[in-house]
Amino acid sequence: MTKSFDVQDRRDFCKRLASAAAGTAGLAILPACSGSGNPMSSIPGNPLSTVSGTVSNGTVTVNVATGPLATSGGMALVSSTAGQFLVTRTGASTFVALTAQCTHEACVVSLGTGSSFVCPCHGSEFDTSGHVLVGPASTPLRQFQTQFANNVLTIS
Repeated sequence: MTKSFDVQDRRDFCKRLASAAAGTAGLAILPACSGSGNPMSSIPGNPLSTVSGTVSNGTVTVNVATGPLATSGGMALVSSTAGQFLVTRTGASTFVALTAQCTHEACVVSLGTGSSFVCPCHGSEFDTSGHVLVGPASTPLRQFQTQFANNVLTIS
């Protein structure tokens, strides 16, 4: 399980430490608190492959004959004019589709570990059913109904 930390607590700590440091020489020892660099570089995961979806009659359809969703276990970020969805192929003809909007602060969840989805903004991690594994998010991702026929996934 991945260890989580609260970004706000880190910022408060850095502010207190910086105010306690004497002069600007003391600030030189705090490069991680300066706001430069990527303080979230320890967030696990790799960018998910993005797949286009087509919107028609209130549903999103995705051709999955090729690409990351062609085989069981495949994961992708489906992008459409109706929104973005996290999709996992869980079997030969079964899929799970989730909202890609993180329940913490609405960032797009766009990283994957192979068995979970990770929000790049604050490190919230969700299993492939949308349940929270690591906070700060405390609410699961919304799940959508799926249907599959003739290599076309329908999300509704």
